[in-house]
Amino acid sequence: MPDARQERILVIKLSALGDIILAMGAFAAIRSAHPRAHITVLTTRLYVDLIKSTGYFDAIAIDRRPKLYQVREVLALRRFLRNGNFDRVYDLQTSDRSGFYYRLFWPGKAPEWSGIAKGCSHPHDNPDRDSLHTIDRLADQLHRSGIENVPPPFIAGSDIDLERFGVRSPFVLICPGGAPHRPDKRWPAERFGLLAKKIADYRLTPVLIGTDKEAEVLGKIDSMCPKARNLMGRTGFLDIAGLAARSVLAIGNDTGPMHIAAAAGAPSIVLFSRDSDPKKSAPRGTTDNAVSIVRENDLRELTVNRVMDEVRHRLDLVD
Repeated sequence: MPDARQERILVIKLSALGDIILAMGAFAAIRSAHPRAHITVLTTRLYVDLIKSTGYFDAIAIDRRPKLYQVREVLALRRFLRNGNFDRVYDLQTSDRSGFYYRLFWPGKAPEWSGIAKGCSHPHDNPDRDSLHTIDRLADQLHRSGIENVPPPFIAGSDIDLERFGVRSPFVLICPGGAPHRPDKRWPAERFGLLAKKIADYRLTPVLIGTDKEAEVLGKIDSMCPKARNLMGRTGFLDIAGLAARSVLAIGNDTGPMHIAAAAGAPSIVLFSRDSDPKKSAPRGTTDNAVSIVRENDLRELTVNRVMDEVRHRLDLVD
């Protein structure tokens, strides 16, 4: 006899890019655990196409992240949550904001809820959760909700046409940008320029990616290495994944595009400063040892030769 009603699941994951990528394995595990359920993801507009490409969700809802004084927006969100008839919510954001969303079910009965909201049915109450890597924290949270076997993050890029970007193989993907409000996470542009020149000496094309916000950095590297291919402003998230999958190596700062590159299967070298902790947030590839971490407390002290040594190691290059 068929079920009277299809199980309805809500997954909350709002941002940021790196965290969205690190949650890809959790998305896959939730779908595997609920193969016949109707699963909706609540996210922000920037990540809709990226999340849609995974095929894990039946519906995508956009969170406008309303302020408390935006009463109409808050009430609209409340209606969405209460009228969704969700049987279970997996709060993978586990923030003050998503905890507030749990309270929007009051008065009344909230659905089963996996997260850290006070009073929820499946609390992730591991006292060490804040010291865990994001992937391990999500896996532990899902374990406590009855879901095992969380796979590594994976994102399938489109079968990209390299000629459209004027790129020839073999090439190395270089991501020299990062959050503007966290400049200490950025290796100096001049060092990336020198690195690009050394890479080009091995007949590997340095391919530069970034947004218009990285125009100055990308322009500096481009001017120092005429053999580089500058794709500023031309690569969406799925384009980055497609390029990464075709690259021989990806190199960059601790930034969202490097999470995409690693999840797309590119051997990756990620540069960390004291401003972030790789034990908690480093990209993880689809295989063991796919990602190399090079860390220097102050990235201004990180030499080109040290990074190039890691490039040679990863590519088995011989001078």
